[in-house]
Amino acid sequence: MREASFVERNKEKWTLIENNLSINMQVDPDELASNYIELTNDLAYAQTFYPESKVRAYLNELAVTAHQKIYKDQKASNNKFKSFINEEIPQAIWSIRRPLLYSFLIFTLASVIGFLSSVYDIDFIRLILGDYYVDSTIESIKAGDPAAVYGKGSNFGSAIWITINNVRVAFMAFAAGLFFSVGTGYVLFSNGIMLGAFHQMFFQYGVMGKAMSAIWIHGTIEISVIIVAGGCGLAIGNSILFPKSFTRLTSFVRTAKIAMKVLVSTIPFFIIAGTLEGFVTRYYNVSIWLCLLIIVLSLLAILYFYVINPYRLAKRFQWK
Repeated sequence: MREASFVERNKEKWTLIENNLSINMQVDPDELASNYIELTNDLAYAQTFYPESKVRAYLNELAVTAHQKIYKDQKASNNKFKSFINEEIPQAIWSIRRPLLYSFLIFTLASVIGFLSSVYDIDFIRLILGDYYVDSTIESIKAGDPAAVYGKGSNFGSAIWITINNVRVAFMAFAAGLFFSVGTGYVLFSNGIMLGAFHQMFFQYGVMGKAMSAIWIHGTIEISVIIVAGGCGLAIGNSILFPKSFTRLTSFVRTAKIAMKVLVSTIPFFIIAGTLEGFVTRYYNVSIWLCLLIIVLSLLAILYFYVINPYRLAKRFQWK
């Protein structure tokens, strides 16, 4: 093909690509990538058949510009993601630290009430957990495997189902905050009551230590992030009840954006908890030390992400 024909056939395309590269507004990354591929193809052709021509130099310069723009956009995107993880989420956690504390206190109080109620009322456990669950757990305890319930089903299937269920509970606690915090308080209180009653049943039969080594392999993360999700819900409810100097709508929108960032941060932890419950908890009898190691590491991870790191950054940057 003569050089003039090559230019005539592709000049409209090159003009469009040049316009995409020169404008300041954001261009679709897929379109940029497609432009870059077409440029490199045309450049390769020009280098082969017109190595000394001006069109080869023009295409080479255009390809370099396209590569730089793609790299710049990718770098900016990566920096934005790192900023979201390392700065925006910790700042959001710090902003709603009081509702997070209230969520922890409500859940802890409910767990204590659930435990003590089961001590003084023998039928309370059955009322909360149901006859079938209680009877099957008692049979497992007598068989010497108090946490046998976690060994049912396939590893992968259990992990997926558990993760979905836990995320559902968390989002329920979050969304219930729309009911002026009362809904979130109910979700936290009811789950805390169940947890307390559940532990008392193991305590009653003298296997609490063994059962806890299984339950808290996944429960350390699972319960912690449910409490975090509850704190997000309380923050939303409180923003409606106590808007301060803002209108209720403005207060709600501002707080919802902050709480949503914190809620999104719980999803990876729920996946980890579901994976532990599906693949690890069922093997709790292998080693008590391995169980304790997983529990301690899980607790440290939660404390660092939701308490220590936000506190450290708040002091450093003087967040209010």
